Amino acid sequence: MMKKTINTKEDIKVLVDTFYGKVQEDAVLKDVFNAVIQDQWPKHMARMYTFWQTILLGDRSYYGNPFMPHAELPVEKAHFEQWLALFFETLDENFTGEKAEEAKWRAGKMAEMFQYKIAHYRQNNSKPLI
Repeated sequence: MMKKTINTKEDIKVLVDTFYGKVQEDAVLKDVFNAVIQDQWPKHMARMYTFWQTILLGDRSYYGNPFMPHAELPVEKAHFEQWLALFFETLDENFTGEKAEEAKWRAGKMAEMFQYKIAHYRQNNSKPLI
């Protein structure tokens, strides 16, 4: 398959569908994701389309706090590392260019921030306010 740049909603759909297809099969991630999402994968995927469209295409279709659904997940550093590895692999297999590199950078920053915030809430035995 020829790699392409990320320019359209269809490109975002390919990225999200391919990535989460891998997540659902991954030994490290599938149990965590499937336990939380259960039979709501179509709803989750639709939300991920709007999230990445907003971030990479600037179409402002995502509203909400991306951290909150993740605040109390039973995840550790290894989960974030595997999530990033699969995300980067999906990008490298399918896409090239500036938006693909931006997606990697943003995913890395999100993983870093989510890990920090989850650790903070655990260490302080507190619940996130926002």
